[in-house]
Amino acid sequence: MSNQTASMVGRFVVPSVVVSHFHLREGDQVGDFGAGSGYFTEVLSHAVGQTGRVYACEIQRELVEKIGQLARSRGLMNVDPLWCDLEEPRGIKINDNQLDVGILVNAFFQFEDKAGGVREMMRTLRAGAKLFVIDWSQSFGGLGPQTQDVVTESAARDHFESAGFVFERQFDAGDHHYGLAFRKP
Repeated sequence: MSNQTASMVGRFVVPSVVVSHFHLREGDQVGDFGAGSGYFTEVLSHAVGQTGRVYACEIQRELVEKIGQLARSRGLMNVDPLWCDLEEPRGIKINDNQLDVGILVNAFFQFEDKAGGVREMMRTLRAGAKLFVIDWSQSFGGLGPQTQDVVTESAARDHFESAGFVFERQFDAGDHHYGLAFRKP
């Protein structure tokens, strides 16, 4: 990437930096909702240690397979790639009240049924669990969502709070993203 391109692009979501905002502990059970190709998988796996679990939830089967291959090739024995439909009732193949932490990165803008997706994620989190939401704050030069698909920070906060999540704080997620931390009461 040229210096001009790098300065134009700015800071994007860097898993090793962003995960520091999550305060993960050894043994945590983490759901990576909309895991994509596993961009956060390795960092999450190391953060929760051998006694923790990372459930990489993804709707595209080929990406679930890719995450499985990544986990095997890197010896990430605590990663479970799961085919899941985040918007369907019981579409996330995780038990009720199981997870300590959930993350949703660059996926909320893609949800057709945002309220249904928020309810389904909440179902998997135990009382007191944290949910971290990172999404695009703007459409940026063909990267991320089209302008009409961007979910603003305030709209995202409204979706999660109206489902019962308690807003805790904002955090830095890069120049073109917002980061929101919620807690399940």
